[in-house]
Amino acid sequence: MKKVFATWVALMLAALAAPAHAFEPDLNDRMELDVQRAIIAIKKADPGIETFFENAAGYAVFPSVGKGGLVIGGAYGKGLVIVDGKVDGYTSMSQATIGLQLGGQKYAQFIFFRDDTAVGHFKRGNFEFGAQASAVAITAGASADAAYDSGVAIFTHAAGGLMFEGSVGGQRFKYTPKEKTAD
Repeated sequence: MKKVFATWVALMLAALAAPAHAFEPDLNDRMELDVQRAIIAIKKADPGIETFFENAAGYAVFPSVGKGGLVIGGAYGKGLVIVDGKVDGYTSMSQATIGLQLGGQKYAQFIFFRDDTAVGHFKRGNFEFGAQASAVAITAGASADAAYDSGVAIFTHAAGGLMFEGSVGGQRFKYTPKEKTAD
């Protein structure tokens, strides 16, 4: 009970301290609460990431991506697309890899869209990251040197596990507007 109360207090404080356009979760929606927890955790790990939240036209947050592999690997996670501080839609990510890899891990992934064009490209469903795309693994100060590439900036925040990897693959995304149900 104390943990639930502490989480609620942390979410309320974050909402009060955030700019007016910041994401405010529906306290009755588990996915929105998970997304807010992931946002709080990444801001705590690297306060400089706040610039991306403030200046992006929108962003996708996958609060819990599970990844595993033994030569052939994969990852999957669900999340939300946030535009103007509101949930715009639901998203899912799937990844396939092949190569030298062993282990499993859990992480949160954040995709920031520089402008409305990048948001629109993601929402149309023809958005994939190939082997050349790279994500910045968040540690203190990691966001300071990060920049947009082709209109997006990608960050990951490890939650646990251990993965040895030297593989190639890609990520594919699916978007569903909020009016419809997620997959």
